[in-house]
This record gives sequence, C-alpha cells and structure tokens, in this order.
Amino acid sequence: MKTIRWKHMLLSLATTAFVVACAPKNVPVETGEFAPDWESLKQWECPEWFKDAKFGIWAHWGPQCQAMRGDWYARHMYYDGHWQNNWHKEHFGDPSEYGMKELIRDWKAERWQPDSLVALYKSVGARYFFTLGQHHDNFDLWDSPYQEWNSVNMGPKRDIVGEWAEACEKYGLPLGISMHGSHTWMWMEKAQDYDGNLTKADGKGKWWEGYDPQELYAQCHEHSKGWEREGNIHGQWGWQNGASLPSEEFKMKFQNRVLQCINDYDPDILYFDDTVLPFYGCDDAVGLNILAHYYNRSARLHGGQQQVVAMGKVLEEHHKDLMMWDVERGAPDRAQEKYWQTCTCIGSWHYDIAIYNENRYKSAEQVISMLVDIVSKNGNLLLSVPVRGDGSIDDKEMAILADIKAWMDVNGSSIYGTRPWKTFGEGPSAEASRPINAQGFNENNNYSAADVRFVQRGDTVFTTIMRWPEVRTYTIKALGSASPHYSGDVASVELLGYGAVPFTNSPEGLVVTLPEENTNAIAPVLAVSF
Repeated sequence: MKTIRWKHMLLSLATTAFVVACAPKNVPVETGEFAPDWESLKQWECPEWFKDAKFGIWAHWGPQCQAMRGDWYARHMYYDGHWQNNWHKEHFGDPSEYGMKELIRDWKAERWQPDSLVALYKSVGARYFFTLGQHHDNFDLWDSPYQEWNSVNMGPKRDIVGEWAEACEKYGLPLGISMHGSHTWMWMEKAQDYDGNLTKADGKGKWWEGYDPQELYAQCHEHSKGWEREGNIHGQWGWQNGASLPSEEFKMKFQNRVLQCINDYDPDILYFDDTVLPFYGCDDAVGLNILAHYYNRSARLHGGQQQVVAMGKVLEEHHKDLMMWDVERGAPDRAQEKYWQTCTCIGSWHYDIAIYNENRYKSAEQVISMLVDIVSKNGNLLLSVPVRGDGSIDDKEMAILADIKAWMDVNGSSIYGTRPWKTFGEGPSAEASRPINAQGFNENNNYSAADVRFVQRGDTVFTTIMRWPEVRTYTIKALGSASPHYSGDVASVELLGYGAVPFTNSPEGLVVTLPEENTNAIAPVLAVSF
C-alpha cells in the first residue's frame, strides 16, 4: 500500500488559500508504454490481486446523503411534483433559496470515523474498499485544486478521500475511487429553473461569497433538447439525441480533477459511472488520456508492470481488452472469459431512511448468494453499504454485515483466490436466460436448493448449494462419471465448518450426505477433492 505523500499535504496548505483566485495549470498526462488510443491501451491486463480479492465494500457517500432521502436527490429536488422535491420543500424550502449548494453547506459528517468503518469492512470479509470521489452533483470529496466546491473548503471541511485512503493503508485494503462527475452537465440541468444559473457575482453578502456556483452546477449553457421537456425526468445517459454537449473547459476540468486525484492518492481501482469512459460518444480523448496516465503511472511505480484496474459500464467486447466491465445491480447469466465486476447496494445508492423504516435492505443471504454466483462466473462483487449523512451506518446494516461475516469467516476459502471451474453451475437458475438491461438491473434472482455453483483453487472444487436442502442426501450432477464435466472419481468431501461427510461416486452424480443440522444460516459449501 502507498503512503499519502507529503507533497499532497503541502499542496493542501498552499492551494486552500489561493485556489479560488488562481487556477492551477493542466495536469500533464503521464507518458510511457500506454498511449492514449484504443489499440495501445489493450496491453492492459487485470492484475491477479484483484482476481483473488473477490469482494469489496463501497461507501457511496456524499452531501446528497444529508437529506437521507435516497439516490439522485440533487437532481430530483429540482423537479416539481417529484416526491423528493415535495419532501425538500417541506423540510428545507424552495430549491431557489435552498439548493444543492446549501445541502453541501449543512453536511457536516459529524459522526464519521473512517478508521473504524474500514476496520469493520475488512473484518466482514472485504478485500478492497471504494470511496465516492464525486457524484453527478459535481462536488469533490478531496482537497481538489481544480474544484473549489470540495469537502475541505466546505461542508465537513475534511479530506474524505484522503482519510479513507489512510485507513485503507493502515488495514491493508486496496483503495478504489469512483468518478461520476462527467454527467453533471446534463444531470443538473433542471437546476437552471432555480439556482443553477447563479454566478460568482450573485454571492455578494451570501454564505458562499467568493465561490462561483457555476463551478458546481455547470449550467450556463443551453438546455438539452427534447427528452427532459417531454417528461423524462431520468434524462439520458449518453451524449446523443439532443443532449447539450459539454464545453472544452468542462471536459478539461474533469480530466484535471481525475488526474490530480490519481497523483495524490494512487488508487488501486478507478470506477467511471459512464458508458465505457467519461464523455464517450462525444469526445473519446478525455477517457483515453486518463487511462493512459493511470496505467503508465502504475507501471512506473511497479517496476514496469501496471497493477491497477479501471472500470466502466455497457462495454462492448473490444472495450473489455483495455478496461474492466462493471455491471450495475445485476450479473450476466453465463460465465465470462474476461474478468468483470458487479456493483450493487443493500439499499439505495444514497442513504434512504424509508428503506430502513420499511425493512427493505438486501439480506445477508441475498448478498452471499450474489457473491457466490458472481465468483463462479469469473467476477467480483462490490457492495455498497449506505452511509447516513452524519457518517454512520445504522443498526440494521450492522446486523446484515454481522451475518455476512459469520458466513465468510467459515466459507471464505471458497471465495478468495478461486477461479472458474469447467462449468459455473447447475440447476434452474444456471439454465435460465436472464438478459442484462442496459447497465445491468437483473439481480432479482431467486435461488433454491436445486441450484449449485462451482469454483476451483488448485485441486479442490468448491461446490456451493445455494440453499440448504430439506433432503440430506444430495446429488451433484456435474461431478458424476456420466457428466461432460467429469474430473475423475472423488477422493474426499469436506463440508466447510463441519468436516468430512459421506459420499458416493456414481454416473448420475456425486451423492453426498449432509448433517441433519445446518452449520450456517445461508448455504453449505463442500470442498471436493479428486
């Protein structure tokens, strides 16, 4: 792991005083073996440490969590009639007077303890950690000289990314940072009807005097055509069909912010909440510059071998040669040749108190089922545990994490460091077709005791029965001598957390006898040796 460099500490002291008045120079794109073009970047390979890690936890946490009313709050608070807009007006007032900038002002994160949280996440079984870098709200969660609206200048007045990074270094967890700010240009357009067109001159005598709201809202531009005015409050994800195209200044500012963040915190993983890369479809250069810089820097710091992962969404096959495919709230229904990741959340991406009150969190059983399925298909799971505005997590989330930990403490050897077997699984869910919708969104899979998943490490095949069967004599078809996946007669079978169990080799399958009492609350895992 890396030490946060002294140059960053010195930069913090220096830039805080003059960043509003003096714009820093563009961050140079690091040169090396990786050029900023599609072909050169295909030299990238997913590092083995990431393939071994399997499970990460994400704090998708920023000023929008202050309202504790769910995801996309900074956008929907400006939409008349939307439930978040109605709630906002009832509790904060009209968005023209109390807009996103005021939500930032009042976000203090007074109970945030990154050291304790990272220690907890590691104990639960996470092998990497993600922090939000900035969301579509355009607010940087680090000491950013390229974005005056950042968490050191206002709100908590703390370096959120930096403190998470220090905790990750202390506990030996690789650090991931997610970048979502390329979408601000369109995402915040409805704010134009309220406070989105304010400028620095309008701040005289206000709490934000000296700061330019356009650095945050980026809305002094023509509104996109068609899609939003027709009632589509979710807008569009790409840069087509009437989208207002971002200015060169906006794109360069985003590039500088990401490159500076890379240089100061050396994240092991970068996540772009974009189709492929930021501004893909209207300007490929920004994303390619960032990848080249990121990979070249990593190679320089690791003896010529890059050791980092960059990921984006809705990738075509040729994109998967130069970065990793991330699937949001879902998974492909078949194993993948190239390594990939699912990102999902036990609740809403931004904290929503209604999900707590209505007991709508994912259970530990749901999380473990997803993890086992994803790992069998050659992927990782990144799990968001929503954080309240004050920086704490609630008691129901703590209970879910405790249940995940209880299973992982016993069965983690069937997850970490494994690789796909000859087939990822058997049973109804393995045979079903569950197509991905856009970024993903197909995760509502119901597993039963008829569903089995396989992975291997060395000579051991770990076989997870996705639910405890009622009948304790169980046949695993893929391990039978008549199966196309037959690997030889089985020599021993161990139920993790219990010990050896009786078994019989047969053409129809491996027949095992499970103990009468369940040894965990979720699913049994068998370590099968040949």
